Amino acid sequence: MALSPRSGIALALLFLAGLVPRAEPQQQAAGDDFKLSVSVDLVALQATVHDRNNSYVSGLREQDFEVYEGGVRQAIRLFRHEDVPVTIGLVIDHSGSMHRKLAHVAAAARTFVESSNPEDQMFVVNFNEKATLGLPASIPFSDRAEDLARAISNAPAAGQTALYDAIVKAQERLQAGSRERKVLIVISDGGDNASAHKLPEVLKLAEESSALVYTIGIFDEEDADRNPVVLRRLARATGGEAFFPQRLDDVVAICQRIARDIRHQYTIGYVASGASQPDAWRAVRVVAHQGKQKLSVRTRSGYIAGGPR
Repeated sequence: MALSPRSGIALALLFLAGLVPRAEPQQQAAGDDFKLSVSVDLVALQATVHDRNNSYVSGLREQDFEVYEGGVRQAIRLFRHEDVPVTIGLVIDHSGSMHRKLAHVAAAARTFVESSNPEDQMFVVNFNEKATLGLPASIPFSDRAEDLARAISNAPAAGQTALYDAIVKAQERLQAGSRERKVLIVISDGGDNASAHKLPEVLKLAEESSALVYTIGIFDEEDADRNPVVLRRLARATGGEAFFPQRLDDVVAICQRIARDIRHQYTIGYVASGASQPDAWRAVRVVAHQGKQKLSVRTRSGYIAGGPR
């Protein structure tokens, strides 16, 4: 990957997006502009930190964190704690079982937008047996609460459930966003009976991606298609969180919490020590202290070598 000396900002953005692929030094022909080639594999993690009272912890410094990969401590090369804009996909179940729940979901989406960074880019993927983009083609992303709520409410709730196809479509859509960080919020019962993609494929994609996935499981106890295990696995694989509200009214408060979570995260990057085989799983652990108090850190548990992307 050849970069001019003035491309430092672009390189930093690539660092924040995840792993920067290796590139070998280039030979220059006479008269060519000077080109800088980088050979760096930078792993970028998003970490949420809580104290023993489950309150967000702000103001930590780089030296308050320790990062381990495969049990080996890593040197931190990138550290940020800023409320930066994010590209966010709302992945909304519109199968028949969601018919009476969509009004609550649309209200929660509106609350989420109002609680988020005003420069966030957002989109909607609605799915029943097919996954479709909710916003009009002329509006690829929006930061307007009414746009997102309308994109959810205007699609009918009917048919079967293609959850896995919807997540793949949303992951693809995330890559079109220009924000450094990526997030998916999946609202569903976790069941799937109509996808072309399979769960192992979707989990592998989540492990390769730098995107956080938050899941909100909405289902009735008599719902035979509910699958909370899938929702937990998707969230855990990426450093997100899974929620299972007891009442539909709780979804609004959960969306507010997710918005706060996104805005309070630390970005921690390190250059992985040691060679890694393509497609190999690399286990990651992050530890944080505030004085003598050990804090609770939530981040992805690892990644597949060769990405996040």
